Amino acid sequence: MKALRISIYCLLISAMSCNTQPQELKVEIFETSANGNKLTQIEPLSSDKKLGKLPVIRILQDQKFQTITGFGGAFTESSAYLLNKLSQKNRDLILKAYFSEEGANYSLCRTHMNSCDFSLDHYSYTPTEDKDLKDFSVKEDMDDLIPMIKDAQAISKDGFKLFASPWTAPPWMKDNKDWVGGKLLKEHYPTWALFFSKYIEAYKEQGIELWGFTVENEPHGNGNNWESMHFTPTEMTDFVQHHLGPKLEADGYGDKIILGYDQNRAGLKEWVDVMYATEESSKYYDGTAIHWYESTYEVFPEDLQYAHNKAPDKYLIETEGCIDAQVPVWKDDAWYWKKEATDWGWDWAAEEDKYLHPKYAPANRYARDIIGCLNNWVDGWVDWNMVLNKQGGPNWFKNWCIAPVIVDENNDEVYFTPLYYIMTHFSKYIRPGAEVLGIDNEDSDLMITAAKNPDDTTAIVIFNEGKEAKKFHLWLNEKQTAIHIDAQAIQTILIPN
Repeated sequence: MKALRISIYCLLISAMSCNTQPQELKVEIFETSANGNKLTQIEPLSSDKKLGKLPVIRILQDQKFQTITGFGGAFTESSAYLLNKLSQKNRDLILKAYFSEEGANYSLCRTHMNSCDFSLDHYSYTPTEDKDLKDFSVKEDMDDLIPMIKDAQAISKDGFKLFASPWTAPPWMKDNKDWVGGKLLKEHYPTWALFFSKYIEAYKEQGIELWGFTVENEPHGNGNNWESMHFTPTEMTDFVQHHLGPKLEADGYGDKIILGYDQNRAGLKEWVDVMYATEESSKYYDGTAIHWYESTYEVFPEDLQYAHNKAPDKYLIETEGCIDAQVPVWKDDAWYWKKEATDWGWDWAAEEDKYLHPKYAPANRYARDIIGCLNNWVDGWVDWNMVLNKQGGPNWFKNWCIAPVIVDENNDEVYFTPLYYIMTHFSKYIRPGAEVLGIDNEDSDLMITAAKNPDDTTAIVIFNEGKEAKKFHLWLNEKQTAIHIDAQAIQTILIPN
């Protein structure tokens, strides 16, 4: 009888467990949407309501992928110049929006060495031909660029990693003696490596520590339009292996990160095959840099996975992306959610590549690209200009683009576009050192990524590109909650530790 009573008791306990509702998952939800939410905090759906059967999104904490390096944007002369044209109040407003804990809290940023298309004009730190670079000076950056970086540093509590990219060596080091196109002369490989070392020293004297470099912005060139310098994969690897890496090491800067390539994802396989061909060729490369301009919506997952598999212990960072070939739309949030924007390829891509360049909503482009990258081994994502004006400049080449923050410098006005809020959904809540997690998603219409932060919080970013609102159950550690996401919306769901 005693044994029978114990068996009945166990059955009763088992039955009660089956009928017990799962524990409620505590979450904070922040949403940006076409209907007007801007990182607006919303509540999960009430468990009292009859929700019926909903698709389940389950976060798989045991599946861990890459470690996050950071998110951010680029310090350009154009952005820095515009900040100096604004009132102190609006200058501070923008920098705090990007770098404070209350704002986007950017953690990974880029700047340019020598001039670029988003400079006011051509300039070099070494205008005079001299292999010893005795006249090296960053005086061109002292009025605008360096003050912007230093002010951002003062605001950032956690600090941010800063890497620099050259668009071109000074013309006297190149075979065509021009700012645009051409190649670095072999005799100046050591000279150009010295340039990097002197740049580190000059910025250090200004109180700015460099995290690292990309070797060359867009080594395929840019159609010979603005500052550029061409490398093949073999030429860049020769320069890094035999000149740049050894020079930085010899000068005590061997800890500086060197990222190779730095152009569109579609050309990735050819480059990583050469960069990481041998232990010797890959020794000084710390990772691979990529841009998104190959397509307005295609992430190229196979190429990203190939690059990761080729060098699984090295960085894979998206170092530049923006809505290009487009004058900004001023104070019209709705436009940024409509499929009205084009990119360079809409007008100029080869006919067989036109399908990669449809009209596409800017908000969608940012959201789906960042999520797609994170789900395919990319560990950092860096936007292009932080600030541009209503024309999409200033830009000496008139290569107009859109930035997350647009200003009217003549009337001292600031416009935070929806792109700013979308960037913040990632940069504020997914912190450096976070580990990307696996996901089991029953709703194929929702794009999702998730990461476990160093403080043990979990951040989940969900994008609903569709025109209909969605509901779903979110599961983590056998706890669940029901969530509503608006049509054309991005959410960050933060789960405390």
